[in-house]
Amino acid sequence: MLKKVLIANRGEIALRILRACKELGIKTVAAHSKTDVNLKHVLLADETVCIGPNPSSQSYLNVPAIISAMEITNADAVHPGYGFLAENADFAEQVEKSGFIFIGPTAGVIRMMGDKVAAIDAMRKAGVPTVPGSNGPLTDDEDRSRAVGLEVGYPVIIKAAAGGGGRGMRVVREESELLKAIQVTRSEAKSAFGDETVYMEKFLENPRHVEVQVLSDGQGNAIHLGDRDCSLQRRHQKVLEEAPAPGIPDDARQQVLEACVNACVKIGYRGAGTFEFLYENGQFFFIEMNTRVQVEHPVTEMITGVDIVKQQLLIASGEKLSLRQSDIIFRGHSFECRINAEDPVTFMPSPGKITAYHPPGGNGVRVDSHIYAGYTVPPYYDSLVGKIITYGQTREAALSRMANALDELHIEGIKTNITLQRDLVCDANFRKGGVNIHYLEKKLNL
Repeated sequence: MLKKVLIANRGEIALRILRACKELGIKTVAAHSKTDVNLKHVLLADETVCIGPNPSSQSYLNVPAIISAMEITNADAVHPGYGFLAENADFAEQVEKSGFIFIGPTAGVIRMMGDKVAAIDAMRKAGVPTVPGSNGPLTDDEDRSRAVGLEVGYPVIIKAAAGGGGRGMRVVREESELLKAIQVTRSEAKSAFGDETVYMEKFLENPRHVEVQVLSDGQGNAIHLGDRDCSLQRRHQKVLEEAPAPGIPDDARQQVLEACVNACVKIGYRGAGTFEFLYENGQFFFIEMNTRVQVEHPVTEMITGVDIVKQQLLIASGEKLSLRQSDIIFRGHSFECRINAEDPVTFMPSPGKITAYHPPGGNGVRVDSHIYAGYTVPPYYDSLVGKIITYGQTREAALSRMANALDELHIEGIKTNITLQRDLVCDANFRKGGVNIHYLEKKLNL
């Protein structure tokens, strides 16, 4: 078992990791920026190390500072959480080369999954369904690009191989727009990601975003923990998630779940991971794999009873996966609402001091948050200040609990998106289940 873990992150996920470590008897080191000295997990950790000034580039993205912090505290491993360096293959590589354990997949797997072209190719070979497209990078051969466009059928989407989070993509609806779109996307990709590689896929008009949670030990053992629906998004950023995804036929669901497990074994995946799909007309299409714990992992924990972060720590300790697929029993339904420090109308960030805070409670309600009355939300990082998670034996029961929980939640001193989340859980179409990824933006008239 790991003896000491350095937490290279902040906010609610850092506190979540600290709790899992404490339950397993693992000592913790909180690596923090100067302004984050009063974060909840920093106050609770066994040891703390300031790794730099407030800007992320000088602290949470400062690889030498993080590795030095591990050295001076004699930590065994680093947990990167999500965001920041969580999917940075170079960081994972440097951690391992320095003699420490990276809690996550190998650098090679992270690198492969970070390159969308390589990831799609690997998934296709592993039997995971993918979106029809160029099956590799687009070259300077304009005739080939036109031919691929005609074969796939318009509309198509041009994507940067190194892109993510909604950046580096352009929809093309007519052949006359294709070559210019490729050129512009290539130029933007080089500027934003340092890699001008682009590829083409069929553009699905009204898909849902459905993802599959997996655990794999890198020793030939892998399981899935079911699926989640994350279709309520704004500018490709998830707002509200649920598990399981409603309205998916059992045969289609089982096929894709098994394909994801097989892919984990084939690529030698280690740790927790998420396969992300677009789902339309009864079919799944792989878009990317996130090689880390997801923000929305609690909804899966609620319906399976599996502690995903604990499993990450056990796998990183070198243990074989103790769970078998037959051990996983899915019960009930769960929702998660992300609470952000932002204006609910303009979505502008709203940093500042929290003058009053009252979290919701009751049966089937979970709150993952690092905030407290008197805490100051800094302007330097992501606006997420917490997650409200509810569980019920049925989707309707879980949704009713979420509505009640949001009514109970009270935060003063900053603006939040609580009113937006209240509106969403009462939305008639969402309550029916199965809205597509464009629904929220249309509702907001964006």
